[in-house]
Amino acid sequence: MSVPKVLTFIDWYKPYFKAGGPVRSLVNLVEHVQGRVDFHIVTGDRDYTANTNEAGVPTDQWIAADAGEQVYHASPEARSVASWRQLITGGSWDLVYINGLYSRWSTIVPLWVLRGIRMRRIVAVRGMLAAGPMRQSALKKRLFLWAMKRMGCFRGVEFQATNTEEKADILRWIGPKTVVHVVPNLARKVSDVPPKSTEKKPGALRLISVARIAEEKNTLFAIERLMGVKGRVRFDLYGTVYDEAYFARCQEAIRALPAGVEVHWHGQLANEAVAAAIGEAHVLYMPSVGENFGHAMLEALIAGRPLLISDRTPWKGLEAVAAGWDLPLEDPARFTAALQQAVDMDQAAYDRLVHGAYAIGARYLNDPDPVERSYRMFAQG
Repeated sequence: MSVPKVLTFIDWYKPYFKAGGPVRSLVNLVEHVQGRVDFHIVTGDRDYTANTNEAGVPTDQWIAADAGEQVYHASPEARSVASWRQLITGGSWDLVYINGLYSRWSTIVPLWVLRGIRMRRIVAVRGMLAAGPMRQSALKKRLFLWAMKRMGCFRGVEFQATNTEEKADILRWIGPKTVVHVVPNLARKVSDVPPKSTEKKPGALRLISVARIAEEKNTLFAIERLMGVKGRVRFDLYGTVYDEAYFARCQEAIRALPAGVEVHWHGQLANEAVAAAIGEAHVLYMPSVGENFGHAMLEALIAGRPLLISDRTPWKGLEAVAAGWDLPLEDPARFTAALQQAVDMDQAAYDRLVHGAYAIGARYLNDPDPVERSYRMFAQG
């Protein structure tokens, strides 16, 4: 069988990383199927929220990347409908793979150009149709989806969901007859090494979040739940500030926390530094309003670090397997209670969570099915 040749659009790609999950999803996918799928990736020339090409990547030309993929870092001045049409029609692509839903250059223009062209196209919605995100700017998002369907941009388009819940979201918002591939996101390629625990004394707790400082990540909610916790707590936030006004509210909440509870913001972590930072903490604390996957959550499980998250992610039933807590956002008091339970925990109780978390991470890491399903999505047709 010939190697599928895939033209891919995404707003950000390595060496840039501040956009978080969508970038990591594509990087992991490329690394796992290298040699079996030929990726040509069209992306931007600067990082999330950045105004310049800080890494000095060559622009407006195809360059080889380290997993065998070809990458085209488009400069703002070189972007146009005509240049995108040339990229799409000028190559012998087997399909076009679009990452995200609302981007002008990675979604709207490619799908506009592709109307009427007989070429497979797949859109990975990356959690953007989940209930939580759809409640934010709801009218604007509904009008966008209506307009895209009205213009025929979704006609004949296949979609990728990472789980059955996301498939239901796609069928609801795009249409009940939409072709949907349920293909999970892939973990970062790492060695399967048993986790190391860390010292856990009753009365002390280290928490970590690896996510944007943004409303959809529920950063303010996470901070406010610490208000009623007794003990010595350190909460390290690693992520880009998306909304300065929202960040100001977070900072105000931090100043109101009781003595002994500290929150520190560090900015964005490079992907290769995430595992080490998580390993320094006791618990990954990320009660986001919705995740279609949660790469940082899987990183924590692989490292043997329990999760304290909402019940709006694929990582469910954590308490039953001694791997953490997945709680309803509608019951904030349960988050505070779980935090206090973690603070009070001794070494033996904490080590049980370490082993429970790692059991889930190792099982996912060693499952070949997600990689094969990813490959089949591109190879079919």
